[in-house]
Amino acid sequence: MKFITIDKKDWAGGIDKSRKTYQVFGPVQDENGCQIKPLPPDVYPLMDAGVTVMSPKSVLFPQTEKMLTATLDETREDHHVMKPVEKEDTPRVVLGIRPYDARAIQLVKLNFDNPDYQDPYWCKAYERTTFVGLAVTHPDPCDFSTSTGCGPFSEEGLDVLMADLDDRYLAKILTQKGEDWAGACGFDTEADAAESQALFDILRKEAEKNITASVDTDRLSEKSILDLHEAPFWDDVAFSCINCGTCTYVCPTCWCFDIQDETKHKTATRFRNWDSCMSPLFTHHASGHNPRGSKVQRVRQRFMHKLKYFVDKYDQGIMCVGCGRCVASCPVNIDIREVCKTMNNYESK
Repeated sequence: MKFITIDKKDWAGGIDKSRKTYQVFGPVQDENGCQIKPLPPDVYPLMDAGVTVMSPKSVLFPQTEKMLTATLDETREDHHVMKPVEKEDTPRVVLGIRPYDARAIQLVKLNFDNPDYQDPYWCKAYERTTFVGLAVTHPDPCDFSTSTGCGPFSEEGLDVLMADLDDRYLAKILTQKGEDWAGACGFDTEADAAESQALFDILRKEAEKNITASVDTDRLSEKSILDLHEAPFWDDVAFSCINCGTCTYVCPTCWCFDIQDETKHKTATRFRNWDSCMSPLFTHHASGHNPRGSKVQRVRQRFMHKLKYFVDKYDQGIMCVGCGRCVASCPVNIDIREVCKTMNNYESK
């Protein structure tokens, strides 16, 4: 375990040094709010931006990703043969990722990188990405991360965890990736490990005290799937839903996607695009049948997946990190905390 201090006067210069080795991502402001994006040479991350509108999952799992391409020119010997699209292999660093978003990536990893299946696109992106986290010292009102196995100073999934100390950052180096990034930046001012850890503990306890929202999940694993599936409260939960899908797009742990082929002139391209279980088309069969044709069925699927199916399959808590994005973004005020409470306390008759 190693701690370093980074004077904020040296922060931009260190980032510029790292650009020789890393493609840099971080929070920036655009017309849609604060987003995690690649940073051009003259742009630096907004480290005090708070909760970004979208999570950093798109760094590893782009909203639209080219996978394969083929020529349709029949004069070419390799026509109609799908070939992998060339990908960049430059190391990347995500600056200012919040601890709950780093944990979310670890939950998504269960789907894309497991003993049965390794998604090559996701795994290669993950391998070349370094995550430099910024602890949450002033939690958002919708933050309930301490209820989800995470918290404002959680280290899970991070290579570096930093705390903002006004004129400087105190950084805890957690992995070799983190050590390499700090070296590329020229950040090498070591701090006393015992004193720094004690300060982290004080800041963590203070931040955790400021998180007032919570959810109870202790009884979800003991519930019967069929009892919850057939529970009478789903009509009430789904009543106001307009199936916009906002909750699924802002969620850092949603991993659903669709594969589409498109042609333009003499080129065919296969894309992977984000999809949403809240869309009627998500389960629409070619036969015309839709096993989740009604709104209430789709709402039930979303919450059952997050709060029950995932719990039973992976035994790693709920498929939620408590970032509060879906709570803040839902246009009709559906609150996952209330749904979780309802499911956790439900008793079948």
